[in-house]
Amino acid sequence: MKGLAISGALGAALLLAGCASNEFTATDAGFSSAQGKSAVLSKETVWIQSRAEAERVEARVKTLLAQSKAVDAETAVQIALLNNKGLQAAYADLGDAGTDVWQSTLLVNPTMAVGLTGIGTPGLEAYRAIEGTLAVNVLALATREKTIKVAKVRFEQAQLNAALKTLELAANTRRAWVNAVAAREGVVQLGQAQIAADAASQLAFELGKAGSMTKGSQAREHAFNAELAGQAAQARLAERLAKEELTRLMGLWGDDVAYKLPNRLPSLPKKLIANEIVEAQALAHRVDLQVAKLELEANAKSYGLTEATRFVTDLEIISGFETEREKEDGKVKKDTGYSKELEFVIPIFDSGKARMRKAELAYMRAANQLAEKAVNVRSESRSAYEAYRSSYDIARHYRNSLVPLRNTIEQQSLLTYNGMITNTFELLTDSREKVNAQQLSINAERDFWLAAANLTAAVYGGGAGSAPAEATSSAPSNEGGGH
Repeated sequence: MKGLAISGALGAALLLAGCASNEFTATDAGFSSAQGKSAVLSKETVWIQSRAEAERVEARVKTLLAQSKAVDAETAVQIALLNNKGLQAAYADLGDAGTDVWQSTLLVNPTMAVGLTGIGTPGLEAYRAIEGTLAVNVLALATREKTIKVAKVRFEQAQLNAALKTLELAANTRRAWVNAVAAREGVVQLGQAQIAADAASQLAFELGKAGSMTKGSQAREHAFNAELAGQAAQARLAERLAKEELTRLMGLWGDDVAYKLPNRLPSLPKKLIANEIVEAQALAHRVDLQVAKLELEANAKSYGLTEATRFVTDLEIISGFETEREKEDGKVKKDTGYSKELEFVIPIFDSGKARMRKAELAYMRAANQLAEKAVNVRSESRSAYEAYRSSYDIARHYRNSLVPLRNTIEQQSLLTYNGMITNTFELLTDSREKVNAQQLSINAERDFWLAAANLTAAVYGGGAGSAPAEATSSAPSNEGGGH
């Protein structure tokens, strides 16, 4: 049988089965770029793809926990970046985008068809005729460069999305750490308030037995004590739940959940970030804004690809041959014929206008979403800074003004009590007011550190946190208590 004849165009197509660079075929394709975008965190990030890497990360996490008597915010963020499985899933999405680019560099496989007729015909050897065809998608070759460009833009988006997931996890972990430590500090303060309330309630009971205190006054002290006990129980529950949220983000389980946290939040910083640079930094560094820009670029390239295939969506070159065998005068004769065909879809019913309109609308949607994102980024950065600056002033006010005043009042009440000028209940009331002021100060410091985490997220990406809680949300009430 003669060799198969292939047209010059078909041969060129087969020779252009392009090779992908290591940028897309590597197992960690694009990860270094994602790391660079999240470098502001100054933390180690890993893409675990083997058992050895998983064991190394597990050992590193255990080392971090063992080295920390109390896990601080930076350690918590580092553990989360190493150990959170949701982040590893996001990195797998990055790998998918890399393989999409790799796939786009490869030509569509040709289709081969072979047929036999007359098998086993008496007087002939094995077959009567054999025919074959080879079909190659020419349109895929013609649009190959456009397809690769679209896939590369999507790959860049995937790198940014991986960085965005990293930033989001870091921001959420930092917020969870702040909430957990603030809750722990609040439990300690409410414990002190409970001691004062227990003392007042017991004293009221004793004075009531001696006839020195009315039932109404006794009931007020007992009611305050009961209310405070309920608040303390709620605070302990809030502490456990806040720590569990932090534990989930760090990906810990088993014996590792027994880690300790500090007893109080860090002190307020002495210097704040300048307002003038926040908005500009957000426009320059926000990862989700960069993703939106690439979405517009990807839609523009996809629009060009749709335009190139508007009328013809399937175009193939088909080369074939047919060899027949006949027996004549006792001799077997072979006759081979060759054919070349061009097969395509005739755009009678679908002229491609609907696909063009859809591509145009996708581009317009991406353009408007980018414009909206730019406006929102500016606004979010301004709002985040306003919350950051105001929360700092409020926290300083409680720390530098209210708490010292309440300390002074309690100290003076103790002096007058020792001098038998102030009675017991006035002293206990002043002690409770001091604890209330300390709780307000804790809440204000918590709100500041949450605002600081939100400001970083507003500048670099990572999602906005919830609105600051009311400063008095966990402060013990003194209604009905004291005199």
